[in-house]
Amino acid sequence: MFLSNANHEENQPAHLTLKDPSVPVDVNLAIYAGPESRYRPAAVYEFVKSEDGSDRLVINAQNCVHCKTCDIKDPTQNILWVTPEGGGGPNCPNR
Repeated sequence: MFLSNANHEENQPAHLTLKDPSVPVDVNLAIYAGPESRYRPAAVYEFVKSEDGSDRLVINAQNCVHCKTCDIKDPTQNILWVTPEGGGGPNCPNR
């Protein structure tokens, strides 16, 4: 994450959302073993256990480097990836 030089403002709206919040657990985790957790090594998507023992998907949008892998590879096309506001994201000074 540090090497990407990504910048996210604390109060910016989330740029990663779900069309249907039940799909990651009910479909992707049950059928495909939760591919969201393997899209990026930066733990943008994590399956965690709730207090009642059920699984839920947590989105850590602040770890995103805006590669759009999740938008492309999600088998159910349930992830909505939009451009972050304010020009945040990776800063590639050597381009």
